[in-house]
Amino acid sequence: MFLARIRVSLKPTVNDPQGKTIAQALGRLGFDTIDSLRAGKYFEVRIDEYDRAAAEKKVQAMCTQLLANPVIERFDFDLDPVS
Repeated sequence: MFLARIRVSLKPTVNDPQGKTIAQALGRLGFDTIDSLRAGKYFEVRIDEYDRAAAEKKVQAMCTQLLANPVIERFDFDLDPVS
């Protein structure tokens, strides 16, 4: 069993209106030292595999097929064994 912690974010060249809006709202709340902010997504997925390579392959497939849009987003993940 493995736990995948997946982070999905917009590629640096893609405009992030959600991140801009959040940064502006934080500025209005007094957090005026924020230079920029990028919003993203986070997933935790438990995978019932005994082989690390097989688990990594499944996480990679999940990300490219559904969790991330490869045209505008990038992803990375950590994979840790779970007892």
